[in-house]
Amino acid sequence: MHEYSIVQSLIDACEENAKANDATKVTKVVVKIGVMSGVEPELLKTAFDTFKEQTICDNAEFIMNIQPVIVSCKSCLAESTLEKLEYCCPKCKSAELEIVDGEDMYLMQLELE
Repeated sequence: MHEYSIVQSLIDACEENAKANDATKVTKVVVKIGVMSGVEPELLKTAFDTFKEQTICDNAEFIMNIQPVIVSCKSCLAESTLEKLEYCCPKCKSAELEIVDGEDMYLMQLELE
């Protein structure tokens, strides 16, 4: 389960940011998780809740924003959000797509005290 290693890296990043900003605790952590990132949101939440204890994130609220897959069609130039993970343009049905968003996970926001 790679969510545990992701959470450890996330807590490390929180600690680094808190130290750089002279904060003593993290009160909120907001992440963006792409549908195609390979990260299982519920497992990530469970891992965060488990590993945050006795860290700077001990009482932090954990918010996940799920990012759908956004593609740009090279044929019709339309940018679309895929409702299903079918790799074709919703407008013209072309398979000539470039993924614009929805493949990654990002730390979007921290609230520090």
